[in-house]
Amino acid sequence: MTCRDAIDILADYVDGAMPTELAAELERHLAGCEPCRAYLATYRKTGMLGAIAGRVDMPAEMQARLRRFLSEQPSPRLTLAHDLRTGRAGPSR
Repeated sequence: MTCRDAIDILADYVDGAMPTELAAELERHLAGCEPCRAYLATYRKTGMLGAIAGRVDMPAEMQARLRRFLSEQPSPRLTLAHDLRTGRAGPSR
């Protein structure tokens, strides 16, 4: 297994969604490859930090500003309906 092969399958390995034989082959590669072990450690840490960041509540002021902004945007459905009625829908020329 090459380092590229290892990197390509790390997500399945971390998620536990990898066949046993392939996991064993990856673990043999990791045992002898410090750069891939470091990459795996970084990959795991990034996942943990993302999970922690996902649990942070958005401040009330930011929620209000986001709601205002979104309410001011035209509805994609209304825009498409208008474009269909006026003949503007379709590929750009």
